[in-house]
Amino acid sequence: MLNVSLTLDTEDLAQHYEAISVERQFKSGKNLIALLAPASGEQVLDVGAGTGLLAEYVATLVGPQGTVLGIDPLPLRIALAKRKARANLSFDVADAHDLSTLNADQFDLVYLNAVFHWLDDKKLALRQIFRVLKPGGRLGLATGSKDHAGLLRGIRAKLHNEPPFDHYPQALKGRAGWVSAEELETLFSETGFETKTIDVQPNVQIQPSAEAAIEFSQASSFGNFLGNLPEEFRAVARGRIKEELEKLRTPVGIRSETARIVAVAVKPV
Repeated sequence: MLNVSLTLDTEDLAQHYEAISVERQFKSGKNLIALLAPASGEQVLDVGAGTGLLAEYVATLVGPQGTVLGIDPLPLRIALAKRKARANLSFDVADAHDLSTLNADQFDLVYLNAVFHWLDDKKLALRQIFRVLKPGGRLGLATGSKDHAGLLRGIRAKLHNEPPFDHYPQALKGRAGWVSAEELETLFSETGFETKTIDVQPNVQIQPSAEAAIEFSQASSFGNFLGNLPEEFRAVARGRIKEELEKLRTPVGIRSETARIVAVAVKPV
């Protein structure tokens, strides 16, 4: 995850993510898991497990004979996840780019929910996942679509083209690395996977206020939405973004229409 900082996360952001993801990442993650259909007794790896909500759910599906390991490079989020640990559910601080501590052909299923866009070297990560999957094992992921930019993405990009923010190109490192459906299919092919399904699904988010929208983005990006700006400019940037968002606010809130890519691939037998 070299394009983003892993040092900007805070306990407040981690706890806020735990709260807001119940109705967002966790809910959409359950749809991904339904496609993958974990079976009793299977060995599962959750890459980018965050605070462990989805891994906890999957542990109930694989049962006492199965196991779920959740990994994430953010220690504060793994600390929250470990509170959910039990006999068939464990968590560890680890990065998708280096799964060398895990055995080859270890898992029946690996999934990444709202994580793939944060991976800097996607080919490397996919090759790591390919190695730890059993032959015939499934890979599932849900990620934002490069071809369907969200409201905040556009406002943030415009802001960084204006003074004084244009003097700090390093702040753009906090951007996610979105892919298109076509690019994802190519990545699967180049790393040995056989694509089963790639679907682009509408994704509508409604935030009650500009402040809520910014807080969601900060927590979901573990501080990278504005955290890469020099501290003296963060409040100014936040204020400018709030102004733009409030212009778009309706009686039901601030609506952003994007799309998610939901994909399943397998390691050939």
